Amino acid sequence: MITTQPQLPAILSPGLLVILSAPSGAGKTTLAHMLRKQFPEAEISVSYTTRPARGAEVNGQDYHFVDPLTFKAMIDRNEFVEWAEVHGNFYGSSKGVIDHSWRPRGLAVFDIDVQGGTSIKRKYPDAVTIFILPPSMDELERRLRSRGTDTDDVIQRRMLAARAECEKGAQSYDYLVINDRLDDAFEQLRSVVIAERTRRGRVDITGLRLQQP
Repeated sequence: MITTQPQLPAILSPGLLVILSAPSGAGKTTLAHMLRKQFPEAEISVSYTTRPARGAEVNGQDYHFVDPLTFKAMIDRNEFVEWAEVHGNFYGSSKGVIDHSWRPRGLAVFDIDVQGGTSIKRKYPDAVTIFILPPSMDELERRLRSRGTDTDDVIQRRMLAARAECEKGAQSYDYLVINDRLDDAFEQLRSVVIAERTRRGRVDITGLRLQQP
C-alpha cells in the first residue's frame, strides 16, 4: 500500500533526495541495496555509528563503525547533515551525499530512522520520505528473532521502539510501503522513485523553449 500527501515545495532540486525509514527488521536496508542495483547512479548514504557491528555487518557497507572520539570530532567539524544518540550509541549521516541529489538526474538515498529523516526533511523540504512497514508486529518480532543476534530483553525493547517508530512514520512520511513480499515492496518503492523523477520542476524542459508564465 502506498499513500502520499499532495503538498509540494515551490522549488524542487533537479535530482532526487530519498529518505527511507523503518523499524529494525522491516527490510529497509535490503530495499535500499535493491534500489541501488536498479538505479546504478544512486548514491546510498552509509551512516556512521559508535555501536559495535552485529552479525555479518561489514564496515563501510552497512555502517561506518567509529569510536566516540572520532564521532565527536566529526560533529565539531560539522560533517553531519543529522546525528542523534539512540540507546546509548551515536548515529549520523554525512552531508556529502546530499550534493548528489542536487545534480540533474541525481539520486541520493538515506537509510535512517524517523528522527533523522524528519531532521533532513526540515532542512530539505523537497526530500521524498518513504516509510517501510512490516505486515504486522508479530511478523516483525519473528524476523528479529530469526536473526539470532539479540537477547529476549533486547528484542522486547526493539519491539517497543518499533511500534513508536511505525506510529511516527505513518503519521508524517510522504509514502508508506508495506513489506510483506519483498519483490512487491520493491516494485512500489521503484514506482515512487520513477514518479517523483517526473515531478514538474525536476524535468528539464528548457529545450522546448516554452513561454514562461
